[in-house]
Amino acid sequence: MAAAAFLGLGVMGFPMAGHLAKAGHQITVFNRSPDKAQAWADRHEGSRAATPREAAVGAEFVIACVGNDDDLRQICLGPDGAFAGMAPGAVFVDHTTVSAEVTRELAEVARAAGLGYVDAPVSGGQAGAENGQLSIMCGGDAADFDRAAQVIGVYAKICRRMGEIGAGQLTKMCNQIAIAGLVQALSESLAFARRAGLDTAAVVEVISQGAAGSWQMVNRHATMAEGYFDHGFAVDWMRKDLAICLAAADEVGALLPVTALVDQFYKDVQLMGGGRWDTSALIARLVD
Repeated sequence: MAAAAFLGLGVMGFPMAGHLAKAGHQITVFNRSPDKAQAWADRHEGSRAATPREAAVGAEFVIACVGNDDDLRQICLGPDGAFAGMAPGAVFVDHTTVSAEVTRELAEVARAAGLGYVDAPVSGGQAGAENGQLSIMCGGDAADFDRAAQVIGVYAKICRRMGEIGAGQLTKMCNQIAIAGLVQALSESLAFARRAGLDTAAVVEVISQGAAGSWQMVNRHATMAEGYFDHGFAVDWMRKDLAICLAAADEVGALLPVTALVDQFYKDVQLMGGGRWDTSALIARLVD
């Protein structure tokens, strides 16, 4: 059992930290909204801290799951940042989906302070976090990964090292690129079925058993048909992720024409007032 800090208690971080506490690890949590940290401490065995630095003191692992590049820098750096409280030899694990650039930047700062660093973005959504069934793609030194995997494996269905620092984030970009195209295709399929007068549930029952089947189809077709999007991964966050993908594509010389197009479709959904809707809300552009 390890002493660990968990920074960021959103829809993903709250249950992930809970799994660690239930597994017997000694957990200290931090959240920018103290009420959420208190709610976590009321529900689980563990304590809360007023700053990332305070949470990190004495922790073998410091685990973060926040919003974006700026949020990550804020909790890591400065006199109240996690790095200031971590002892040499401790490992920082980042579950946030951020740019490979900020990952390499912070990893270098951590290395200079004698700290390990593993970038470990996740896929599986809120349900995956709650059920401890996340797909976790990691980058970093093999020894740091081997140590961290014993802890983060508590809430993982699969946890794999993809390469050196930044490789986890690049793999998460592959994930988001694939999801964007899948959700748009599923939206068009369901909208077409409706226009053609077909029973969409029956259509999905048949085609999901063939080559068209996907997680998105099985888990999102019913709510998409109902126009219910108050769940899951928000459009605002998806656009943040796709911006990272498109910037990285320019850097490595990759072509992402479908991703760029779907990103603009998500912008349409934002203009419809759907920034907090689930990513499956792409169908809202296509149906009355």
